[in-house]
Amino acid sequence: MTRSLVPFSDLRTAAYCPRKCYYRRTADDDREPPPRVDAVRELERRYEELLESPPGELAAEPIGVAPVRYREALSATRHRLEEAGYWDRLRNPEARDVLATGRDCRGIVHKVLADPLEPVLVSTGEPPERGVWETQSVHAVAAAKALAWEEQTRVDRVWLEYPAYGVVRDVSLTTRRKARYRRALRTVRKLDGPPPRIGNRSKCDSCEFAATCGVKTRTLRSLLGIGE
Repeated sequence: MTRSLVPFSDLRTAAYCPRKCYYRRTADDDREPPPRVDAVRELERRYEELLESPPGELAAEPIGVAPVRYREALSATRHRLEEAGYWDRLRNPEARDVLATGRDCRGIVHKVLADPLEPVLVSTGEPPERGVWETQSVHAVAAAKALAWEEQTRVDRVWLEYPAYGVVRDVSLTTRRKARYRRALRTVRKLDGPPPRIGNRSKCDSCEFAATCGVKTRTLRSLLGIGE
């Protein structure tokens, strides 16, 4: 029996909260991203232009920090990657928006670099102080495995770009990251009903399925006058 391919988005959501992944998979919606997602991702194509933009024009862009801070961050990123010999590769990828289909999962890889083969994922959110978020780590491994399967070659690194913050980071495919990916894959494949609620309820505060899930978010508790 052929197993269905798991979307990258489901793996990412399952790594964050399996219960949220279940509700999202069973929700009757088109799951289209908001317009801001495209606007932020478009920043990645315009780094050189943004570095030359005056603060007033930068302020009108969908960036996540003040214009001066953004330009400093992006300039530092370019300098670091130019010294390492990676900037031109990232600015001139072999392909863009590639649908990668692997043995277990599939999804869009925003950029594909050649020699060596490396996927690039463009995040519309804020980067952590160091490294990447765990959900993005799982997503990165999924993209690498799908691309490696499709091209029948090894992939050892994935790039994460945060264009709204001028930050670019690389992700090595460590044993720990691969284990997290496998755990998320097993979780998605076993979702035949709502899994147990997670212990970290802070994740529930911004979840669109909090009411369906039945948890009391911090906002609701405050409205009810319930102490933390």
